[in-house]
Amino acid sequence: MHREDFPFFCNDIIYLDNGATTQKPLSVIKKMDEYYTEYNANAHRGDYKISLKVDTEYELVRNLVKDFINAKDRSEIVFTGGATESLNYIVTGFFGNLLEPNDEILITKSEHASNVLPWFRLAKELNLQVNYIELDNNYYVTIANVLKAITPNTKVISLAHITNVIGDIRPIKEICKIAHERGIFVVVDAAQSIGHIPTDVQDLDCDFLAFSAHKMCGPTGVGVLYGKKELLASLEPINLGGGMNESFDSIEDVYLKPLPTRLEAGTPNIAGVLGLGEAIRYITNIGLKNIHDYELNLRNYFIDKLLSLKHIDIINLEADSGIITFNVEGIFSQDVAVYLDKYNICIRAGNHCAKILKDEVGVKNTCRISLYFYNTKEEIDRVIELLKDKDKILKEMI
Repeated sequence: MHREDFPFFCNDIIYLDNGATTQKPLSVIKKMDEYYTEYNANAHRGDYKISLKVDTEYELVRNLVKDFINAKDRSEIVFTGGATESLNYIVTGFFGNLLEPNDEILITKSEHASNVLPWFRLAKELNLQVNYIELDNNYYVTIANVLKAITPNTKVISLAHITNVIGDIRPIKEICKIAHERGIFVVVDAAQSIGHIPTDVQDLDCDFLAFSAHKMCGPTGVGVLYGKKELLASLEPINLGGGMNESFDSIEDVYLKPLPTRLEAGTPNIAGVLGLGEAIRYITNIGLKNIHDYELNLRNYFIDKLLSLKHIDIINLEADSGIITFNVEGIFSQDVAVYLDKYNICIRAGNHCAKILKDEVGVKNTCRISLYFYNTKEEIDRVIELLKDKDKILKEMI
């Protein structure tokens, strides 16, 4: 679907690592090239025509993001370097000034490192508790287990909307309702969901949400931090510098600009933001429901084929997304990835930045295939053909 829009696919490569990053359509590439070649100037700095054009284009993307995730106000959209930076900003800049010793943060063991390590560091600094919501037999988060995990000390629940190894969609809306009834904040890592399913922050009622452009057909090095306006007002800027201040005459006389500008110090990744805007236009035109339905159809086709191979152990037999995690019996996951790469097939192998998930699934390293709307059944057939002969894999790895 829409493969013709992607220059990358002129290569004879089967790309199945979309959970790590997605390919870029020509429209995104052209938009970034247009900026660099036609009106390359800084944002919010100049009083000349091309600088004012940059301002207009840049802020137009903020409006696009607002509408894309249905935020209430454009000031709730902060541009960052990616989901990792956004999550660190949320943890340090907001919760670092709010949480007190013995307060509890709830996550799961299937979270990405970006939604684990910042909490670990804050817990160590402030003497907090990080505990885990139990996963069910499919490694899913259930409402029953959320309720079981909550204690009187719980102050934050921080979860991926879709996890990057199991591929499950969490019931975020229901979790937010339960949490808010108890005065608990909810942080959502939307890195794996934003380009695959519709995201409505008002409907979900999450307090904060983070995502990256590069996992939704946009460029690397740019992302979004969403927060409810009243909460962002209390978020302490991590970076201080040009563009985010009104004036600074002395230590006592420092005045910052209003939201969201005060949280965007320095020269932003202008080309990246413009590329993000074009990516939003592109996938919105296709339709996120169409994307999700296509991925599930492709996943079901892939799973049916894999089930016929007795030496394949599927970790996430059930999943709500295009993520398939598996191992080949008796063969190290990285060896399988290297073997497939000999045939120009790109998959992921390892722990996928979810290192504590091994406590749940019982294995440290796995192979991961993550599908997107430009993948095809013909590509799947090629992978199955190469995986069906275990002896061939072993022979070529020796």
